[in-house]
Amino acid sequence: MNSKELHPNKNLKNICYINNIIKNPNILIGDYTYYNCEKEDVENFEKDCVLYHYKEFGDKLIIGKFCSIGENVKFMMNAANHNLSSITTYPFTAIMGSETKINEKHLSELPNKGDTIIGNDVWIGMNSLIMPGVHIGDGAVIGANSVVAKDVKPYTIVAGNPIKEIRKRFSEDEIKILLEVKWWDWKIDKIIENLEIILGNDISKLKEL
Repeated sequence: MNSKELHPNKNLKNICYINNIIKNPNILIGDYTYYNCEKEDVENFEKDCVLYHYKEFGDKLIIGKFCSIGENVKFMMNAANHNLSSITTYPFTAIMGSETKINEKHLSELPNKGDTIIGNDVWIGMNSLIMPGVHIGDGAVIGANSVVAKDVKPYTIVAGNPIKEIRKRFSEDEIKILLEVKWWDWKIDKIIENLEIILGNDISKLKEL
């Protein structure tokens, strides 16, 4: 496996390692995280999937290593927010631009929920919407067509609109081991050498490595 390859499998042009196509410095993608788009316009991830991400807001989209992102997943960033405490929610300053002198003050008053952070080894099903400032823990699974407006704990399966917890993937003790081992931080040679264990379900063996 070579994280610098655009397409990890040259026969599958609809899958790409995202960190090789990102240009925005406020989008940080870990090695081996891939986007799967059956329309084969997979290289448009930044334009198609990261919405309302303007430098004036300074928020970051941070995605860990070895994540699987399905087709048409959307990451809604903070610039999509409107001010619910003002008389109107209409974004006059954005629409009018330089015609108004209160743009800077207005921008500072808009809701900003901070960076959106996705952990390692997270699977996000197709057509899901990730709202601003959400934190998704390592090993979590987001069911297809979900709207994620709140944090998701590690190794938890969630789905729906709004999301509801379906179940934990492992016991609390096993999750503790996985979060301590952090196999995604191993060198790739060690990962490949131990794939039989990583692809299995005996977490006690992983702890011994």
